[in-house]
Amino acid sequence: MTDINLHLIAPVIALAFWSMLICAWMMVTRVSAIVRSGMKLDPVAPRGEQMALLPARVRWKADNYNHLMEQPTLFYAVTLSLAILGDHTMVSLWLVWAYVVLRIVHSLVQIVSNRIVIRFALFSLSSLVLFAMICWVMISRLG
Repeated sequence: MTDINLHLIAPVIALAFWSMLICAWMMVTRVSAIVRSGMKLDPVAPRGEQMALLPARVRWKADNYNHLMEQPTLFYAVTLSLAILGDHTMVSLWLVWAYVVLRIVHSLVQIVSNRIVIRFALFSLSSLVLFAMICWVMISRLG
């Protein structure tokens, strides 16, 4: 594997690491809120019903963790495809890191303030970057 291929793997690991940090943050926040509220967990309650009783600031962490398990799966597939196909371009490197940075900023906005307009702008921008990555791999490697 060439140096640039290793550089394409680094953003994959960075976003995976970030996702696990958010998971830990979510778990600590959620468990603390459950303990503080004295909530009795009911295994037969409809999905999400009990968690909806937790404060919004607690739920934001779980919402963001779920978001990190959705669209970024495409990012992982495309980035690993670029690495496997031997991409050596700075275009790819800039695109993959741009996506990671945008997703991290999106997480922080959602978890700290949940300002929807800002979140939507960041989500839209990261989606455009991901689309550019997909187009780039199609044109540069498969075209």
